[in-house]
Amino acid sequence: MSQTTIPQSDPHASYLHHHAAILDAIIRTLDSGHLILGPQTAHFEEEFSAFLGVGETIGVGNGTDALNIALRACGIRPGDAVITVSQTAVATIAGIQLANAVPVLADIDPQSFTMSSENLNTAIRDYLDSPESEQNPLKAVVVVHLYGHPADLPGISEICDRHHLVLIEDCAQAHGATYNTRPVGTWGRAAAFSFYPTKNLGALGDGGAVVTVDPEVAAKARLLREYGWKDRYTSEIPGLNSRLDELQAAILRVRLPHLSTENATRRAIANDYNEHLRGLPITLPHVDHAVSHVFHQFVIRAPNRDGLRFHLKEMGINALVHYPFAVHQQPAYRGQLFQPKTGLPETERATREILSLPMYPQLTEEQVRRIAVGIRSFYT
Repeated sequence: MSQTTIPQSDPHASYLHHHAAILDAIIRTLDSGHLILGPQTAHFEEEFSAFLGVGETIGVGNGTDALNIALRACGIRPGDAVITVSQTAVATIAGIQLANAVPVLADIDPQSFTMSSENLNTAIRDYLDSPESEQNPLKAVVVVHLYGHPADLPGISEICDRHHLVLIEDCAQAHGATYNTRPVGTWGRAAAFSFYPTKNLGALGDGGAVVTVDPEVAAKARLLREYGWKDRYTSEIPGLNSRLDELQAAILRVRLPHLSTENATRRAIANDYNEHLRGLPITLPHVDHAVSHVFHQFVIRAPNRDGLRFHLKEMGINALVHYPFAVHQQPAYRGQLFQPKTGLPETERATREILSLPMYPQLTEEQVRRIAVGIRSFYT
């Protein structure tokens, strides 16, 4: 009998794990008659802010909208330039462009796959030396905490302060991660979270949130998410329709109390991977000593990555590449985004080597061993 396929992620397993509580929350929400911006959303916003320890949470429709709204709420205007990375989900660039801002790219640190202070400095210098900076003034940095590993927040914060740039965090893959024990999402003027089903804190549909410690930013974000309304049907500013609905908020309230435990489980799975994969000609994930990594993904660098991925698939093990092309390499963006003079060599090298192994809290030790055996059989 063939073995059951191991998925790369498994939001259905998470649903089954919390099945009874989720169904109860859904029924109670439907029975309440409140479906949009009701008590479930308000309670989740309070509870997520309490989880982070500071600030306000504004529930929105998805993570891309969260970034768009965060930028606009922080005063980023059409034509303003925003530095970010190309080794990210395309949603990061889409969110910047939805705010009618201009993305500027910085290269990544080859170990953490996130923006480094050195590469941010290079991107700032090269952009300010370019003619584009006269028409599109540099105003913000969007730092992405990719795969669950926080970027160099102290260094990046210092650079942003020195250049008077707004720091906004893309925390879509880093719920619960910390740098020097301080949660991601609390370092910048605002942060964007996604609650897509595969995330560490996932809904059963789309959802997102803006988090901020600035009351003015929070107030503007609340206006922006619902047509600019302060009073119903009266738009104070131009806004959009991006609301976290009550059912998703209720589901997130069920899952939030388990987030820290499930993140700890992800770290334990990562430790098992490290133990079983030691000695192979692959590069295991780096974890900076100052961070708490939440392993949204367990990403290795692998020689003959595509051959290994096919080999694992033949063995019933699904691994994915996050992402096979950096954003600047994709057809919609090729030649359209500002890059440093030296290009993005670390970003482009990563896209050729990275592989995301299966990672979710319900992954068993037996499955981890099976995955490790599959990888070892490819290289030995």
